[in-house]
Amino acid sequence: IVKTLYRGTEILILDEPTAVLTPQETDKLFTILKNMREDGKAVVIITHKLNEVMEISDRVTVLRKGENAGTVLTSETNEQQLTEMMVGEKIVLDINRDFVENKALRLEVKHMTVLNPDKKKVVDDISFDLYSGEVLGIAGISGSGQKELLEGIMGLQHCEEGSSVIYYSTAHGTHELVGLDTKQIIGYGLHLAFVPEDRLGMGLVGNMGITDNVLLKRYRKGSGPFLHKQQPRQTAEKIREELEVVTPDLEYPVRRLSGGNVQKILVGREINNKPTVLMTAYAVRGLDINTSYTIYNILNEQKKKGVAVIYVGEDLDVLLALSDRIMVICEGRMTGMLDGRTATKEQLGYLMTKTGGAD
Repeated sequence: IVKTLYRGTEILILDEPTAVLTPQETDKLFTILKNMREDGKAVVIITHKLNEVMEISDRVTVLRKGENAGTVLTSETNEQQLTEMMVGEKIVLDINRDFVENKALRLEVKHMTVLNPDKKKVVDDISFDLYSGEVLGIAGISGSGQKELLEGIMGLQHCEEGSSVIYYSTAHGTHELVGLDTKQIIGYGLHLAFVPEDRLGMGLVGNMGITDNVLLKRYRKGSGPFLHKQQPRQTAEKIREELEVVTPDLEYPVRRLSGGNVQKILVGREINNKPTVLMTAYAVRGLDINTSYTIYNILNEQKKKGVAVIYVGEDLDVLLALSDRIMVICEGRMTGMLDGRTATKEQLGYLMTKTGGAD
């Protein structure tokens, strides 16, 4: 952005420029863009954040399924109308945050440290507890260690000596997860579910349909050399019906589906296993607003069922509306833990750029 501004451009096109910015940095960027407008420059900003659209724009053009759904003056519209133009129907833009009593400890993470291939700490001495019946949001500038933290818990990343992840279950007792790989965690019958950032690279097999992707979670449970598809097919049909997945048939390759349908399949498969801990990394990235709210509602329903939910997200407004507590990470270190009901975007933005860890 700085390089483009330095060149003295007359027309500036920005595609999701605030995705990796804190609220304070976003305010500075918008001040620059408003000054450019006053200087007679033309600015096009592409964003899915409706509050930013209302703050910075003079006119809004809405795209739906690759077509122009209409252009309106910002001064004559509101977020609800823009949402209806984006989706094509009326939807409710409310995220429910129910309070669940009788919480139980599910995960106890102590001094987790993860190194990247260059031996640099991408997760640096992070400790926190996770309880049933809550959504723990994780905020941070993209690349601050959120992905590696979740993968470390799931046994997909090597944790350094001194790291500890203790899983508590009324049915299976207490287990130390550090040192176990994902196969061993599943083998112990521990009900952890993970919705990764990379949907078609780590989450699903793109050339397979819904049925075969469901089968991947249970093929080790079979007996004998042959696979039985009846149960996976029933589960796949249940996911398609309950989450309204649009697909020609259950064997249609998921890589040919829209991002929203792919994410519904991935989330549906994970919650079908009735997890006690559900971890999601950027669960709504790139999704339309209607599908995004479907995912939010699914996470809240899991919370009400007593599931401990971790939600890593980029949209601070959503984090504040969905989360019971919000942990903030900067450069791999935890810089704060806030109450989601009382925290502000300004507090989160400050902690997202605060180096040195929590006080």
